[in-house]
Amino acid sequence: MATQSLFTANSIHTKPSSSPHTKVEKKWLGFIALDRKPMHLRLSNGCRARASLNADSKSIEIPRQWYNLIADLPVKPPPPLHPKTFEPIKPEDLSPLFPDELIKQEASNERFIDIPDEVRDVYKLWRPSPLIRAKRLEKLLDTPARIYYKYEGVSPAGSHKPNSAVPQVWYNAQEGIKKIVTETGAGQWGSALAFACTLFDVECEVWQVRASFDQKPYRRLMMQTWGAKVYPSPSTLTEAGRKILQMDPSSPGSLGIAISEAVEIAAMNGDTKYCLGSVLNHVLLHQTVIGEECLKQMEAIGEVPDVIIGCTGGGSNFAGLSFPFIREKLKGKMNPVIRAVEPAACPSLTKGVYAYDYGDTAGMTPLMKMHTLGHDFIPDPIHAGGLRYHGMSPLISHVYELGYMEAISIPQIECFQGAIKFARTEGLIPAPEPTHAIAATIREAQKCRETGEAKVILTAMCGHGHFDLPAYENYLQGNLVDLSFDEEKIQASLASVPKVGG
Repeated sequence: MATQSLFTANSIHTKPSSSPHTKVEKKWLGFIALDRKPMHLRLSNGCRARASLNADSKSIEIPRQWYNLIADLPVKPPPPLHPKTFEPIKPEDLSPLFPDELIKQEASNERFIDIPDEVRDVYKLWRPSPLIRAKRLEKLLDTPARIYYKYEGVSPAGSHKPNSAVPQVWYNAQEGIKKIVTETGAGQWGSALAFACTLFDVECEVWQVRASFDQKPYRRLMMQTWGAKVYPSPSTLTEAGRKILQMDPSSPGSLGIAISEAVEIAAMNGDTKYCLGSVLNHVLLHQTVIGEECLKQMEAIGEVPDVIIGCTGGGSNFAGLSFPFIREKLKGKMNPVIRAVEPAACPSLTKGVYAYDYGDTAGMTPLMKMHTLGHDFIPDPIHAGGLRYHGMSPLISHVYELGYMEAISIPQIECFQGAIKFARTEGLIPAPEPTHAIAATIREAQKCRETGEAKVILTAMCGHGHFDLPAYENYLQGNLVDLSFDEEKIQASLASVPKVGG
């Protein structure tokens, strides 16, 4: 199988019953009115009860539209470029990978895009997700700050990822696509896509970063339970994978490598499309259901955030929560500090350069203007596998350049220290990724203790860590070490960034 860019491949496929438990559930949930059958509470009724009791929330409807921040930006983001001609990408260039509707969403300047009824019906399995006040954590920290977290771990896959997996698979199914390939780091995106594919009867193949494939066997089993085939990346199944293994037979892999493998398969098979779990505009668009719900939930309890904090790898969770708040900030309705938190071992926003670079290691994807550590950069195998990506979403990078948000990096030991505090007060065990947001939240709350400021802190708790317990074991046994970035390694990787103007 010869490696070829997706742009040289031929494109085809253009083309209510009552329940005896109802009264009990309504009584328990108090004044939260539900627009669906009580059976949908099975995944999250406890969390919703806590949200209502802690936050005095009113009924919140699942959003009917996704929000596109591009429509409200005073300066539009730079376009992606064709990797061969360095000219702006045309829609037909993307057709070997994506269905038509997702290509339209990727380039859209519309402010709102309707959520299909079929997608919204699946969302009802777990949405709206709860907004919870972390009163016990506040007490432990002895802070005057009020801490709220938007909890996405109530989804079937245990994270925010189904918010985009479901519509992506649905749009593919509408165009008759029978197989979808993707990459995954920690396995949250892969499991979300496997879940969505089984709902719409679409085959699913996943290339999982080798470090996470070995660290997190239960996420692999989760994907397989939902019918997906899962391969460690780099693999011998693709030319991109074989090249990496020739250079480093023990390569831990990276999201960039896994993307190369999945894109290669999709570009060379006409019956197959590719789905991405972060980075791209349409993925961030779908995730805005998080922030749209949260705006209404905070309004219902009379709170306005002073600080919004989220972890960033590719950026989907962070964008999902923050973009609707940035809209309100641009309108002058509020003025929160919006802070991205990334791992110290993979600091694309805080240590990378803002330049055009490939989204994958092999250079098969379009060139995107983003904060990057270089597409050759292979991060150390930190436990936050979902944050081990060399670049940041182009749209988040653009928002960062415009000054609407800030970014910091935190090493993983401090993150797990925060996670233990959170678990032992709030009861939820966070995935390694949102521990970065928790650590930053604790820093901010401690500052409030020193200054006496009663700030409202809103943080993104994007998933649970039930399948990440080996990472907690390493921490609790004292075996976890901080893996910081290697300046020399990054400079060598940045040397491979294409020299493109603009």
